[in-house]
Amino acid sequence: MSDPKVKDFDELTSFLGDFGLFQFLIIVQLSLAAIPSGYMGVIVVFVSDTPEYHCKESISSTRIGTDVEQRSWIGPDSCSRYKLNGSWTETAGLGNDTEQCVDGWVFSTEIYSSTVVSEWDLVCEHAWKVPFSTSLFFVGVLIGSLVSGPFSDRFGRKPVFFFTMVLQSVTALIQAASVSWVMFCVLSCLKGLGQVSNYGTSLILGSEMLGPSARIKFSLLAQGVCYGIGYALLPLFAFFIRSWRMLLVASAIPGLIYIPMWWVIPESPRWLLQKGRVEEAELVIRNAAKRNRVPVPEVIFRAGQCLELMKDKGEEERTHTYLDLVRTPNMRNITILGVFIWMSVAMVYFGLSLNTSNLNGNVYLNCFISAAIDIVVTVATGLLVNRAPRPTLLFCMLILCGIMLLLIQLVPEDMLVMLQVFTLVGKVGVAGAYIFLFVFVTELMPTVVRNMGLGITTTAAFLGSIVSPYVIYMGVYSRVLPYIIFGTVCLMAAAAGLLLPDTRNSKLPDLISQARPIRSCFCCCPKKTAAAQSDATGDCKERNKSAFC
Repeated sequence: MSDPKVKDFDELTSFLGDFGLFQFLIIVQLSLAAIPSGYMGVIVVFVSDTPEYHCKESISSTRIGTDVEQRSWIGPDSCSRYKLNGSWTETAGLGNDTEQCVDGWVFSTEIYSSTVVSEWDLVCEHAWKVPFSTSLFFVGVLIGSLVSGPFSDRFGRKPVFFFTMVLQSVTALIQAASVSWVMFCVLSCLKGLGQVSNYGTSLILGSEMLGPSARIKFSLLAQGVCYGIGYALLPLFAFFIRSWRMLLVASAIPGLIYIPMWWVIPESPRWLLQKGRVEEAELVIRNAAKRNRVPVPEVIFRAGQCLELMKDKGEEERTHTYLDLVRTPNMRNITILGVFIWMSVAMVYFGLSLNTSNLNGNVYLNCFISAAIDIVVTVATGLLVNRAPRPTLLFCMLILCGIMLLLIQLVPEDMLVMLQVFTLVGKVGVAGAYIFLFVFVTELMPTVVRNMGLGITTTAAFLGSIVSPYVIYMGVYSRVLPYIIFGTVCLMAAAAGLLLPDTRNSKLPDLISQARPIRSCFCCCPKKTAAAQSDATGDCKERNKSAFC
């Protein structure tokens, strides 16, 4: 049996209090970093939007006195034009034959002065390049989700957090000077890598320094609201900055301004303890106690407590890998469910967010409303998160989204306002689920593999987001098809979410052995020793208590 004197991290640092000046500063400092992340993922709505366009006019002229008659070859659609029959006269001119826009296109400047579409003529036979470049951003996000976890677990939360902040800002700055579509795409991929790594690592860093109550305030209310503020600032800046190049320059500035926070934000004491750097962990806690003006014990982390806290009993000290996410039944179930649910939610969330430019009405207003929904939903989720079981809350959010999107197929084509209302109400549900999953998965994963667990689930999420631009593109063939796909996926994810264990008011697990079992209606406990059987029975009772049986 374990030493009864051994306590977990939350118990050992309880003298700090749940919410003081230290916790307040950490929440504010890390939440501000979410503002760039909020707009980097959806800036493509304006940077890669397709303005109205038609074939470039070809001029033929005949002199009539001192005048020059000019006539256009504009065709029946935006990708072709009528051929000239003979010379221009009063009777001769355009025939019924058409040809491609061999001289290029003319793009409207009513909404934008320029986008990447008008810059490199990404229309007609080149229109596929627009969703492809958007998907490449999410390929970068996928790669970032894979590599940020191991790097953060190996080198520390703080170095990875600041490196990825620099990465996403500098790549946006260089992207503004792109000389070709290929260069733009490569930099989009790098920017995606930096964006998700920065947001995910900041969430881990804050969650590991805060207690259960402050953790919710940070991850849902503070960080989620700042992410939404960043999203809401995008249409405001895009309204005044109509050039895609200058918009990217403006997007890079906030991240670069944030860099001096390196000298203010500490490393995660939980991670320092896991690496055996007890003195450094104690220094972080002592500085926190000084800010909160509370007395500090002479010794905060005793050697025995530190070793037992961060290492499974009987296990040699070792580096954990992605295999640990599927090594035990409990971890395997949580990982598989987390991967499927987050993949589904991200595909729908980014699909609806990127589709704002296709909705009826003003693109800037639509984007702002979408961002405002995210902020309101974040606050509402923060208020509800401790008032309902986690799986139930996730289920209700996804059911709301799924039903709203499936009802769109019943809306007549001429009722565009109703279509917009159903879409935005569906966005309410999936936005809440997307924000909520960051908290839920963080609470489910043990400290020793938390960043890898968050990394692998967000990697799966952005596999879904890579697909989302192409699901939207299906709307060219059927207006309701994207909504049917998104709605069905939401309902499947809602059903899977009910199986996850409830982590409400629970301490963060530190060890893989502390991972909780999924919820089920039947609980079969293997035969064990008397002491172990007693613990298992309690676990089974708790599991059945929280299940919908």
